[in-house]
Amino acid sequence: MRWGAGATGRSPWARGRILAALAALTAGLLAFHAAVPNTVGRFGSLLETFLPWLGLTVPLLLVLALLRRSAIALVALLLPAAVWGSLFGGRVAAGDGGAHDIMAVQHNVSDVNADPAGTARALTGSGPDLIALEELTPSALPVYEKALAPQYPYRAVRGTVGLWSKHPLTDVRTVDIRPEGVGKDWNRGVRARARTPWGDVAVYVAHLPSVRVQWRGFSSGRRDESAGLLGATLDAEKLDRVILLGDLNGTVDDRGLDPVTTRLDSAGRDFAFSWPAAFPVSRIDHVMTRSATVTHVRTLPATGSDHLPVAAGLTLNP
Repeated sequence: MRWGAGATGRSPWARGRILAALAALTAGLLAFHAAVPNTVGRFGSLLETFLPWLGLTVPLLLVLALLRRSAIALVALLLPAAVWGSLFGGRVAAGDGGAHDIMAVQHNVSDVNADPAGTARALTGSGPDLIALEELTPSALPVYEKALAPQYPYRAVRGTVGLWSKHPLTDVRTVDIRPEGVGKDWNRGVRARARTPWGDVAVYVAHLPSVRVQWRGFSSGRRDESAGLLGATLDAEKLDRVILLGDLNGTVDDRGLDPVTTRLDSAGRDFAFSWPAAFPVSRIDHVMTRSATVTHVRTLPATGSDHLPVAAGLTLNP
């Protein structure tokens, strides 16, 4: 196929300028997403929540450029392709990180889960040392306790979140991450000291408020406020080594989680999309660390929840 002047007499370098402009815009949004304002509708956070998916515009524009026989559009597409590869190429190539000291599993089990016993069995199948659960209900909690107790004799539960461990847990306390105006019965944070063979670790379990996509934009104000409270608590933690397990209702790219992600290793090397379980498009369930290393993150098979469980291998640095 020869790309000479078409019926209009226009050169391939003159056709498809709009496509080239869209390619440049895509590259700009990927590279400078932090510059998108969050003042109205929190559109910056909305963009960052689904940032990897912006790469889908590249194959779409590629097809259009080929149909248009536009050389300038094809060259322009190298920009978003290169930026996407720089940002996310490592996550595509990420795999099993190799040896680890302990394994942790994080799962929002859903407050409408019809099979808590089956969910508990599924989570223990990978043999983790730590299991963090969110959306525990009064009726389901005894089921989880009974199913997990034989392998995980130590537990710390506060409100709707809980931690089960193979290693002894001490200094258990509630972590107050309630946004302003939320009642005192809203309890979604717990902290415990885990006494592991590699030394003591402060383990946090947190469930930040939900976000909504509305016609006015991205509703994440309470989530952001709760993230700020959690970040301040992490800042005050006296133990050097910290593990955070939780449903943070945001991705590592979302600036709303900056109070947390700037204090901990966000383990963003793997996609491991965890929500929604039927067709995962983002990872809002996280395992983050301080003075420890997340070697890999992966999702586990679906349970009765609308989230997929997330498993992570951890090495505890000296």
